[in-house]
Formats: sequence, structure tokens, C-alpha cells
Amino acid sequence: MKHSLLALTVVIFGATLAQTQAQESQITMGNGAENAITTDGATRSGDTFSFPQVTIAGDGWLVMHPFKDGRPDGTVVAGYTSIPSGTSENVSLTVDSEPTAGDRYIVMLHSDANANGEFDFVFINEREVVDKAVFEGTTMIGHVFVAP
Repeated sequence: MKHSLLALTVVIFGATLAQTQAQESQITMGNGAENAITTDGATRSGDTFSFPQVTIAGDGWLVMHPFKDGRPDGTVVAGYTSIPSGTSENVSLTVDSEPTAGDRYIVMLHSDANANGEFDFVFINEREVVDKAVFEGTTMIGHVFVAP
């Protein structure tokens, strides 16, 4: 009986680990049912972008990460702005330097996980920051965005 229970535990643990690894490899970007960023119709004036609509379930942040060497650089924040829970219209976000038309970014949502009203982009491990990226299932709420 003890050996059967141990074997079952190992099988369940192994299946859970495999499922977690599979989910991590299936992460996509886009909008969810409760969280979304409307990028169609977004505009730019100098170093400030305006997004038509942003919806977030809980207070958080609209964040832009730049591309570096052709890839998104999630360790650098180009700009961010606070977003209250719910739907916000015409959300402005200023980046650290004026982009050139065609510059690429990841625009995404981060939660105010510790509810302190400050954007805490401090790494707690090699992949996660205090104010975490917003996910719905395996969908990270974010988009590749090209500066107009």
C-alpha cells in the first residue's frame, strides 16, 4: 500500500510538473475577457502615446518595454502610467525618449500586486517583478506595438 501511494504521488507530481512546463511554453500575448489594451487607433505626439481604451481587473499599470537587437527587452521599462480598476479611455503614456516611427515596443499590463500605488519593477527572481504582468490563463495581456 505504501509503495502504491508513493508511486501515485510521483506520477501526479510528474504530471503536474509536465503540465506547468507545457503551459509556460504556450504563453501567448493578446487581450483577455477582463483585461485588454486597444492598440488600434493609438496615436503619438512626441514621446507620448495615447491608447483608445485600457481595461484592467484591479488597479495596475500600462507599461511599455522597448525592443533591443530585434527582441523585446522585458528587463527595461521605457514608460508606464497608472490605470485604475475598470475601463479607462484615452490613456496617455510617456516614454523615456522620443521614438522614431517604426520603433517597436511591448505594451502590456502589470498589476499593482502589493497595492501601494507605486510601480514596483523590482525583480524577485530571474523572471518576475513585484508588480507582475497581468495574465488570463496562459495569455499575457500585451501586444507588440509599432510607434506611428
